[in-house]
Amino acid sequence: MSNAFTLEAELRNDLGKGSSRRLRRLEGKVPAVLYGTDKEPTSVSLRANELTKALENEAFYSRILTLIVDGTEEQVVLKDLQRHPAKGFALHADFLRIDTTHKIHMKVPLHFLNEETCVGVKNNGGKANHLMTDVEVICLAKDLPEYLEVDMAAVDVGDVLHLSDIAVPAGVEIIELTHGDDHNHPVATVIQPRGEKEDEDAADEEQTDAPEE
Repeated sequence: MSNAFTLEAELRNDLGKGSSRRLRRLEGKVPAVLYGTDKEPTSVSLRANELTKALENEAFYSRILTLIVDGTEEQVVLKDLQRHPAKGFALHADFLRIDTTHKIHMKVPLHFLNEETCVGVKNNGGKANHLMTDVEVICLAKDLPEYLEVDMAAVDVGDVLHLSDIAVPAGVEIIELTHGDDHNHPVATVIQPRGEKEDEDAADEEQTDAPEE
């Protein structure tokens, strides 16, 4: 998979909460840490406007990224992001270095296909309901998918798709499924709209209570 994202980063020696606040407020930068591959953690900073723009793209969260740190390229993935609780802007980022030999754990988003035209919605008036929005996978960096697809075409009202129903590329495993069948969690279903279900229940009760002739 090609690296669609490249960000410039600068080494940061002035550490601590006070320094981080000054960095964000006065210099328009976001503090970050780069770690992994048996190297010492490296404190860096990134330009806030560039990081904010990249974060608007869903692929940034599950794609191999290139960080250029003082002229040296590092292949990384975004492992953690702290945001301001009220305003939502990035406060701090953690990046994990990757190599070709070690598997990585990453969350990847789910893309739901055919949910508006599936059997339960189109033919029976149901409503698609997502029970998960992402899943954690383990794989080599070269096999990391940008997202996984959940095909709902054949799902009827009351049917449930589970993790085992998601098709994954070769070399990729969904971590929960490695823990046994009891971790095969539901991912999506089609439910009957509440009003329609109540009408049906009421009709059933009337039919049950009707006097016999």
